[in-house]
Amino acid sequence: MTNIPSQTSGVQLLEVSPELAGQRIDNFLRTQLKGVPKTLIYRILRKGEVRVNKGRIKPEYKLQAGDMVRVPPLRIAERDEPVPLAQGLLERLETAILYEDKALMVINKPAGIAVHGGSGLSFGVIEALRQLRPECKELELVHRLDRDTSGLLMVAKKRSMLRHLHEQLRGDGVDKRYMALVRGRWDSGKKQVSAPLLKNTLRSGERMVEVTSDGKEALTLFRVLRRFGDFATLVEAKPVTGRTHQIRVHARHAGHGIAGDSKYGDEGFFSGNSRTGRQTPVPACLCLDGAATRWSGIEARSACR
Repeated sequence: MTNIPSQTSGVQLLEVSPELAGQRIDNFLRTQLKGVPKTLIYRILRKGEVRVNKGRIKPEYKLQAGDMVRVPPLRIAERDEPVPLAQGLLERLETAILYEDKALMVINKPAGIAVHGGSGLSFGVIEALRQLRPECKELELVHRLDRDTSGLLMVAKKRSMLRHLHEQLRGDGVDKRYMALVRGRWDSGKKQVSAPLLKNTLRSGERMVEVTSDGKEALTLFRVLRRFGDFATLVEAKPVTGRTHQIRVHARHAGHGIAGDSKYGDEGFFSGNSRTGRQTPVPACLCLDGAATRWSGIEARSACR
């Protein structure tokens, strides 16, 4: 095992500039504290060791221009530049970029790639994009997709665009729709699932979400797109709220697990066709895709549409 030299920083006082106003404190610290593990950042936030204007704050606190952020002494690993990622992966993500301008990038994220590193992963989409676009110093995820979910992912190249899209996401300015292949015959009359969701973290670090009266309000709109007899249905899902694993859990709650979903859905969907007993010639993967996104008069679609 290679020992990585480390050093202990002193107390840091960081003043929030106007262009960073509106950013969450956890995201702010992740970009400001280079070399500090994400787990350590959240630990000092939970313990109240990070102060803003001499007061305790929560990880979701949104910074204001002129805020003074006090960061306690931290043991920081001394690392060189990030290890270059495989050229094949970088090329794959480069070809997956569907839209790009000076302030925004939209990528058709492949299934199986996390949107960011952490929890045992050394990299994700955002780390790869920062290597692809080293001149873009403010690249940030606008939203997230599950690791096993494919589809459209928005990445802001400027803080102003990040704030604008967060405001749009909180209102009705962004329309996100997904396509999912579910087990069984979805009733066309079932157009929405409204069920509160509660997120739990297991000892292993895995996140699990369940329907419970103690959870947060959650609403998903569904529309039947195509039927495959009584065996499966292709549906469009529009999450009105943005809870973790919302579509996957709501589909299961409706009695139609998503094909290939080992956590909430129908993991055995691809093991065989229940009507014929023959193997299904389709790779076993989560059949959920962020298929279309519309914002500010711009529309992007994944390859699934």
